[in-house]
Amino acid sequence: MITFYPGPSKIYPQVEQYLQEAYHSGILSMNHRSQGFMDVLKETLRLMHEKLAIPADYSIYLVSSATEAWEIVAQSLTSQHSAHHYNGAFGKKWFSYATHIVPQTSGSLFPINQTLPYHLFQEGEDSAAFNRQRLSDYEVLCLTHSETSNGTQIRMQELAEIRAMTPALIAIDATSSMGGVAFDWTLGDVWFASVQKCFGLPAGMGVMVCSPKALEKARQVNDILRYNSLLFIHENFEKYQTHYTPNTLGVYLLMRVMEQLEPISAIDLRTVKRAESLYQFIENETNWGPLVTNKATRSDTVIAVKGEPQAIAALKKEATLAGITLGNGYGEWKNNTFRIANFPAIEDEEVEQLRSFLRKR
Repeated sequence: MITFYPGPSKIYPQVEQYLQEAYHSGILSMNHRSQGFMDVLKETLRLMHEKLAIPADYSIYLVSSATEAWEIVAQSLTSQHSAHHYNGAFGKKWFSYATHIVPQTSGSLFPINQTLPYHLFQEGEDSAAFNRQRLSDYEVLCLTHSETSNGTQIRMQELAEIRAMTPALIAIDATSSMGGVAFDWTLGDVWFASVQKCFGLPAGMGVMVCSPKALEKARQVNDILRYNSLLFIHENFEKYQTHYTPNTLGVYLLMRVMEQLEPISAIDLRTVKRAESLYQFIENETNWGPLVTNKATRSDTVIAVKGEPQAIAALKKEATLAGITLGNGYGEWKNNTFRIANFPAIEDEEVEQLRSFLRKR
């Protein structure tokens, strides 16, 4: 099967060899406080800084999942109030998780074809000044870079506008985009993702990237009661150790995949170019259409395609018979969309097979 499911998605074919090498290397039986494991973790973090162009003063941590990162942001970086602006199911779930930890958390929903700065400052200069003041009322601004449920994305220029308007920490769920497109990391203080999407790895591990500002805020909040306190995580990673017995296989596989990858600038060029081509193909050569009609808010890594529920159900069955797995719709778009992952591990030849299949329908 060729899978275009947007997570867990296709893993890099080299992972099969890396699995065997992990077994024979002995890493899977190593104590996670041993020098051998620490060397692997140190090299993994070095490669991530290099290949993903992460600033040297930003810290990288490995956690269980992006969902755990939601809780870490609420527990370790928020003492009174975080604000969540979202347009899809995963941003809404993050908001819901946060409210259970910090009751003062606030949230607002914006349309999928509307850019985030427009949502925040759409009501004219007077209102914009008021909203800009409100941006200073909370400690953490929580955003979803690429919303997996509906195929939307916040552009770097939008983040730059928002960064200039708020002193708050900016936390960004980049689950469906980290490793697939280039970021200006300085526009956020906490970035996080899971590895089963653009990293082309099996599920079971998350990545957090934190700025010095985020660490300083963690020291002010001083959350030391939980096993996944950001301070406790940082204390361990400074020694190239983890705060709990880690997914050792996942760490090793991440290191090996990072070794093989090109710099993110090259990956970004291919991802964006292929996304543009796929959107054009869907609009011009099929009977389907993108869910997101505003090109400025479309995701480069997850493409949501709309249609009638019965037609989509039939299409997915035909795709399975043709050896192709399409992603189901999600949330409020569960029945009237299917989703196509545009992740780096998916090869151009596989995309051509998808085109051939959709072109007939």
